[in-house]
Amino acid sequence: MKKFIILLISFGCFATLNAQQLPQLTQYMVNNYAVNPAIAGMHDYYQANTTIRNMWVGVEGAPKTTLLSIYGKKGDNMGIGGMVYSDQAGSTSRIGGSVSYSHHFSLSEDVRVALALSGGFLQYRLVKSELSVQNQMDPMFAGGDVVRSIPDATFGLNTYGKNWYAGVSIPQLISSNIDLIDRNFYNNSEQETEGKLVQHFYVMGAYKHVMNPFWSLEPSVLLKTVTTATQFDINVKATWDDKLWFGTGFRTNGELTALLGYSISDRYIIGYSYDMLNDLGTSHEFVLGIKFLPLNQTDINK
Repeated sequence: MKKFIILLISFGCFATLNAQQLPQLTQYMVNNYAVNPAIAGMHDYYQANTTIRNMWVGVEGAPKTTLLSIYGKKGDNMGIGGMVYSDQAGSTSRIGGSVSYSHHFSLSEDVRVALALSGGFLQYRLVKSELSVQNQMDPMFAGGDVVRSIPDATFGLNTYGKNWYAGVSIPQLISSNIDLIDRNFYNNSEQETEGKLVQHFYVMGAYKHVMNPFWSLEPSVLLKTVTTATQFDINVKATWDDKLWFGTGFRTNGELTALLGYSISDRYIIGYSYDMLNDLGTSHEFVLGIKFLPLNQTDINK
């Protein structure tokens, strides 16, 4: 039971070993580099996105995620990017950072493929003074805060054309172990107290269908699998005049989402999503983005 409690706390989103350990993003189609590093270099411009997500509004200690990503094309066949994030839930927090490189090559005149690898670090922190436990004298909760830093990596593959992309990524590629207690106080126990980062498997894709000069429709899907748990995110986004967009989404766990956003001068992005999370209430997510044009380009959509 103690191991179960520690694992629940340590992975932020109240995940067990067989459930998702990574933050959930509703607007993954806007900040898609956060899901797959092979996205970097797909477009002829750099882009910076910030995602702020508050889950389970009104629930004390509910997860809060902040993420900043910067990525783009460097040369004809190269993409680079970087990301930092903070994820906090109750008495635990995790911060991380990574940089990535992607190589692009052509399969045909209209289809290209990118292979990417990102590397960085994660730091987990458990603040014991904020824990609510029945037995405060339990040696598992003795000592100061627990801080663990570990390496991390993600593999990505992305296939794309003019109005579509589809790819896979494997976050937490290294599957590091995390010892979640202070060994100075709990060194002789035979009880297993290590948590493990398990590899996730993501499949993400989107297609932009231009219906007329003013309207386009973009369905997207994100499949998330970890060990025996699988979840689909299915979304559709309608865009008017490449400026205003709105849409809706559904997750196979029964959650519903609503999307709304606006693009200013083809360069600045403001996005908002509202999630209805069954018995856990609602979540809010905001995305702010900016696109940086190359010096020899005047139209962001080229």
